[in-house]
Amino acid sequence: MIDFNTARVRGHRQNIERYCRLLATELTDLERQYLHKRIAEEYAQLEQLETAASPANAWQGNTRVEQMASSSGQ
Repeated sequence: MIDFNTARVRGHRQNIERYCRLLATELTDLERQYLHKRIAEEYAQLEQLETAASPANAWQGNTRVEQMASSSGQ
């Protein structure tokens, strides 16, 4: 059985691949802009899913930010 998050990640990756294939075809400038926007949105959603999948990494990232803030003299 496939995990729900794994299926969502796969879906976003497939969308990105499909949009990239479409970019290789003859398109108007408006259609190209739309596809670039969709690719950026899909990458953002993919990044969000991958970050949420590993909360330990997100926590470590926050710790580094806090350490940097405290070492800057605050």
